[in-house]
This record gives sequence, C-alpha cells and structure tokens, in this order.
Amino acid sequence: MHNRDNDQAGSGIGMAATVEAPNPGSTGGFYPLVLRWFGMLPFQRSTGGGTTIRKRLTRGWYEFLSFMDRRVHLMFMNYGYAPLDPGEPTVDLEPGDAKNRYFIQLYHRVAGAIDLRGKKVLEVGSGRGGGASFVKRYLRPGSMTGMDYADRAVAFCRRTYHEDGLDFAAGDAEHMPWPDASFDVLLNVESSHCYPHMDRFVREAFRVLRPGGHLLFADMRHRDVIGSVFESFRGAGFEIVEEQEITRNVLRALELDNDRKSTLIRREVPRVFRPMFRCFAGMAGTESFQSFASGEWVYWRFVLRKPEAAGDAPAGA
Repeated sequence: MHNRDNDQAGSGIGMAATVEAPNPGSTGGFYPLVLRWFGMLPFQRSTGGGTTIRKRLTRGWYEFLSFMDRRVHLMFMNYGYAPLDPGEPTVDLEPGDAKNRYFIQLYHRVAGAIDLRGKKVLEVGSGRGGGASFVKRYLRPGSMTGMDYADRAVAFCRRTYHEDGLDFAAGDAEHMPWPDASFDVLLNVESSHCYPHMDRFVREAFRVLRPGGHLLFADMRHRDVIGSVFESFRGAGFEIVEEQEITRNVLRALELDNDRKSTLIRREVPRVFRPMFRCFAGMAGTESFQSFASGEWVYWRFVLRKPEAAGDAPAGA
C-alpha cells in the first residue's frame, strides 16, 4: 500500500542534528515552545548540538508526568486514532480497556499491520506501558519487551503489569542494550520526535532486528521535514512495505476524546499547569490541535522490513 505524496515526502531536510529551532508560525507561544524543548512536540527544522541536555529534559518531563499522575490515569501517551472509513474494523475491547479506546486504536492500527503471534517484539519508547500490555494481551506475540529512557516509567510498568511474557527495561533508543538480531519486530509509536538523532535510532532498529524482521512505526512531524523520515528508513537499509498518512484519523480521535480529557485535566492537574497539559494532550483550541487541523503537522505510519539477506547498513547511513 502506497499512500505517500511523493512531492511532499521528498521536500524534507535531514534529521541527524539534535536541537531544533522553533518555527515562528502558527505553532508559536510559550507552552508549545516549552514542550518542544522538552522533546514533546515536533520542531520545524534542526540546528544541531545539545544532545545530552535534550535527553535530560525529555526524561525530566516524563518523570514529572509520573509524579503528577499519582492516581494512575495515564496508561497511554499518544494522540489516538479514529477510523474514518465505516468499513474499517474496530477493536473489540474488554470493559476495562474501553476508556482508552482511541489510544488503543492507534496501537492496533500500527502493531496489527502484521501477524505478531509467536514473535519476539520490542517496543522502543514504551512510556506508561499501556501499549505494550495491549499488544501482549490482544495480538499474542511470544514475548513483549517495553524499553523506555525514563527510569521512573520503567519502574511504574514493572509494578503495574504482570502478564506472562511481558517485561520492561531501561534503555536509550539511540544505543539499545541488546545484541544484533535480537527481535522479530520493533514497535515505535509516537516516540521518535523526542529523539535527538532519528538516524541513529533507525540504524539501531535495523541492527537489533533479525533478517526479515519488521519495524512498525508511527509518529508526527512538521510537514516540511517528513521527507527526511523516509530518507532515514532507506538509508538504514529498510524496505518500505506500507506507508500511510493518518493525520485526519488522529485529528478525529482528538476531537472525539476532547471532553473526557478536559474533565480529567480539570480534576487532576493544578490550575497553573493546565495550559501546558492541554497543549500536550492536543486539546481543541490549543496550538498542537490547530497544527494538525491546518496541516502544519502530519502523522504517518509505516511498515518497514529488514531484508532477509541484510548485512550491514549502507555506508554513510
């Protein structure tokens, strides 16, 4: 399946630099700028430098979220997915999972693109662990490992989830703590925009996958740099099996889940932090929501395959 607009995708610049400069356009404002520097929202372009401090800021944000979520409402941290085609199948969820339907539907759309039964799966950027738990319980991989950079998130997941074959580990997406060819499938959902070096992550994903293995990926980017994501995948040696823009599906999920999230933020978040949390959650009326609505941000999903006879990644990747 090829849904890509070639002109749009080919217009981006490289993603190898580390700290990006803010765009003075419609996504300006204090809270979006703060969230960009904490790695939570995408920048338009890169300027280089600052890898260590950027990673520390990102980790600090997730540690802050864990501290704020004392009553354990946050099991997922993605923008969600809502089918637009009435014929698209939906997930038949257990009652306890229904409140997280839109978040789960994004995982189902991305991770359900191939048959995971019996496979050894790694999620990079597992966050609060809800996605890894869903994949293990519903899609039945042989084993499921969630890896995250935030130690507090990993500790939370180890306390919270106890499914057989599901475990969690701390690690850096750009330097994964596993030997070559360790996994059949690598899953990465709405996490890569936090990484200082997208190219390093993609090369690491290629390395830890077995020949014939798959990278199942979804994330947002500014529309002017989405082409560099394609370049990163090809440069590492991946074959692009499926590519699909799902921006409208993500925007619809934000609309449908807006009231529930608004109620939760009013109830759980101190007033001083509410504007920032509303922006982080993509609430209606915020710069992040408007960036999707205007098309300034785009959201894509991919199915990528490491060739069966793959050797090292191409030189210079």
